[in-house]
Amino acid sequence: MADRAQPLGLAGWTGIAATVAIPALIALTATAVVLSAEGGRGLSAADWAAIRFTLWQALLSAMISVGLAIPVARALARRQFLGREALITLLGAPFLLPVIVAVFGLLAIFGRSGLLNNGLVAIGAQPISIFGLHGVVLAHVFLNLPLATRLLLQGWQTIPAERFRLAASLDMRAGAMFRHLEVPMLVRAAPPAALIIFAICTTSFAVALTLGGGPRATTVELAIFQALRFDFDLTRAAMLSVVQLAITGSLALIALKLARAPDFGKGFDRPAKRWDVDDAPRRILDGMFIAAAALFLIAPMAAVFVRGATNLAGLPDVVWTSAGRSLLVAALSTTLVVSAGLFTSIAAARLRSGAVWIESAGLLAIAASPLVVGTGLFIIVFPFVEPARLALPVTALVNAVVTLPFVLRALIPAVRDAEASFGPLADSLDLKSLARLRLLILPRIRRPLGFSAGLAAALSMGDLGVIALFADPATATLPLQLYRLMGAYRMDDAAGASLLLLSLSFALFWACDWGGRRGA
Repeated sequence: MADRAQPLGLAGWTGIAATVAIPALIALTATAVVLSAEGGRGLSAADWAAIRFTLWQALLSAMISVGLAIPVARALARRQFLGREALITLLGAPFLLPVIVAVFGLLAIFGRSGLLNNGLVAIGAQPISIFGLHGVVLAHVFLNLPLATRLLLQGWQTIPAERFRLAASLDMRAGAMFRHLEVPMLVRAAPPAALIIFAICTTSFAVALTLGGGPRATTVELAIFQALRFDFDLTRAAMLSVVQLAITGSLALIALKLARAPDFGKGFDRPAKRWDVDDAPRRILDGMFIAAAALFLIAPMAAVFVRGATNLAGLPDVVWTSAGRSLLVAALSTTLVVSAGLFTSIAAARLRSGAVWIESAGLLAIAASPLVVGTGLFIIVFPFVEPARLALPVTALVNAVVTLPFVLRALIPAVRDAEASFGPLADSLDLKSLARLRLLILPRIRRPLGFSAGLAAALSMGDLGVIALFADPATATLPLQLYRLMGAYRMDDAAGASLLLLSLSFALFWACDWGGRRGA
């Protein structure tokens, strides 16, 4: 007990058990995948093409997302205007946006019958195709540009206002200020942001499934799906899963190595005033960057609302049934991940020397590909039960695993603060076990707990990954049903289903987040 702030108790031991279960599940599924591969059989030319395409599209998506985010984040950092906070909040919306809905919105703008092609045809120009490498990269940039902007904006906010004041007193021009203050920050902040987006894009499944456009634009995860669903080639799926696990695991190790915040020393937390950007040309340029980014993000979501609103009432019954299944999966997944995250956070707060490995084990899930874990589970259960019968619980379980890192990042600091501030008082009152959880921890972490639950529910509601491996027509969730409607060219029904999925995802997030903030 020498390394503990206090006895672990039932909650702490439950957290340790949940922590151990995450790497155990990943190891179990990875082992099942490896053992199912037949010796002496290598990767085919198509498999190597999928690997090259996965890395190439992820590299392009990361570079373009971060490259475009730099001027947008810089403009937001040095401008104050009406609606700025709302726009920054809007930058978080694509993270909650179901990927399949984002794809539908992009198709409404850039697709064969989208607004852009209609305009090109009207002026006599040739229409463009969104399918293939450029479509996959476009979708990834749409989904990740806001994330890159938020990450880089945080980097700009780490530069103390006193540094800009000192630069102004030294009569530094805009170029010199950029070289001496902003470039050093970007050198530290941009590579980790690019690596995060690169890792996200390597595990992207729904984008490649809908916009890949054929064998020349197939990712590793899409190849795994095709090997299982169409060819039923467990050996090929296993080998590709090992490759995908190697990619994500390597990226996770590199991310841990690069993770460091820009260090400009301490300041007085004053608002930064910029004396180098008051001229009209720079104001116009910043305004153009901000307006272009806002238009790029808002237009596809607006297209979903406009087109979906007229088709929502006439949706077939199968869509509403699928929506009910998605709500069930989201509820189960959220319950699992919030419970695991809460008890893991308690264990991390009550241990001193062991807290690092608890956090690391929980965050290990970020290196796990959902489709690889799903493939392992598929291989494990296939000899005993029809996989379609376990589609919903397996989907909920995998969704809980992959969202656990986001929940831990919100809950662990909150639980630590609660124990540090009120733990001695609780000890003096002999508060233990459930009483301590009910009276001390839960009231103090309501806000991050509600936010975590909303985030997990929204992400699970819009997931199109594992369910595609396991589901049959009787167990399809709303994202999978939406994909089937799009594949059948029932675009009116797909528009209504997109709006329904978008509304449910954001409603779940808002309800959980509001419930956490209310009375906190």
